[in-house]
Amino acid sequence: MLRLSLALILAAALLCAPALLPAPAWAQEVTAPSPILQMRAEDVAGVMRQERDASDVFGPQFLAEVPPEQFAQIITQVTAQFGDFIGLERIEQTGTYSATIYLRFENAIGSGPLTLDPTPPNKVAGLILSSFAPIDDDLAKVRADLAALPGSVSAYFGLLDRDSPGAVPALAIDPYAPMAVGSTFKLYVLSALARSIASGERSWGDVMPLDRRSFPSGKMHLWPEGSPVTLHTLAMQMVTISDNTATDVLFHMLGREAVEAEMRASGHATPEMMTPMLSTLELFALKGSPGNRRKYLATDEAGKRFILADFEDDVGGNPDEITPPRFSQPTAIDTIEWFASTRDLAGIMARLVALDDPTARQILAVAPVMPPSLVDDWAYVGYKGGSEPGVLNLTWVLQDRNGEWHLLSLSWNDPDAPLDHSKMELIAQRLVRLAP
Repeated sequence: MLRLSLALILAAALLCAPALLPAPAWAQEVTAPSPILQMRAEDVAGVMRQERDASDVFGPQFLAEVPPEQFAQIITQVTAQFGDFIGLERIEQTGTYSATIYLRFENAIGSGPLTLDPTPPNKVAGLILSSFAPIDDDLAKVRADLAALPGSVSAYFGLLDRDSPGAVPALAIDPYAPMAVGSTFKLYVLSALARSIASGERSWGDVMPLDRRSFPSGKMHLWPEGSPVTLHTLAMQMVTISDNTATDVLFHMLGREAVEAEMRASGHATPEMMTPMLSTLELFALKGSPGNRRKYLATDEAGKRFILADFEDDVGGNPDEITPPRFSQPTAIDTIEWFASTRDLAGIMARLVALDDPTARQILAVAPVMPPSLVDDWAYVGYKGGSEPGVLNLTWVLQDRNGEWHLLSLSWNDPDAPLDHSKMELIAQRLVRLAP
């Protein structure tokens, strides 16, 4: 349920600090690396080789956000994907105290912005490895890395239209297997909203009062009750920061049955696994109460709908009335969840792509969760993902320069342990780089 951050692949791939800002006025464009930038870049490499102390290289604000032990842990995650760290490849200076740094691993070159504090001793104030260019990578290696993950994995990377002539995917691993997808279910809410607007029933500028709340992710649960919010703002919050309160306001405005109808219209292969479809607060309530969860699972669909109606009468969108789950370990991810296969997700993305009104696609493109160097290779990149302990889904819809639509969707479930998200995030980046 926790939203993948806007800098998901960047932050998980390596690290970031709040001091990394657009170049200030004193940052002048230059053409050759300065001695201080070259020295600090080599110092970064020394820390990564465990030859230098991080406190000698990074500034205090950076270390407050990324302590040395966290730095070491993230480097371990990256080297697990791309092999041992080799050393500094080069730097390309972009300002008096800024550069793009290139670091070589056995199987990839990671690159991104490096920023120094302008005051002596000019320690590193910001560092993000925003892109990894694999060396001698291939789909067989990606497939092997996916197979090595604990739990269950499903993956699809290929044309969005499964019936298109020659639609042989670059990668397909159990693409029809239903998987828990967390907040990716919000694609069905977005599509139902867009269809309602396309029919003339509503418009993006319609205003709704914020009349119910859920738990984070998101921020709208902190907004004053009754705040007037447009449908466009609710949809934007739901997709870009996976706001659960925005989701539930839209879900209840549209009606559970309307969202379920959109799910069925998209060709979902196992709609019984998604009905009754839960709001985020309902899911939290059931996961947080083992007794209520047992009663819910023991009854049929009609009984479940009765329980949810009773829940609405008693709780009415007030999270203070329920006991939330701790969400430190996987909780009922095989029973109380939103389920879809990667091919099911292709179906709902296809409906969003087919809309005449581009607004929903524009919303999906606001936070593509992909390095700019990869986004720039495509005419369009839209994204929605979802996660909670034991659940991870990453789903992109991409349009190539020839106008063809593609889907990259990766799901990973493990009922026994939380997931290392960075592993899947880096695999996604490798897959996109391997696109023909």
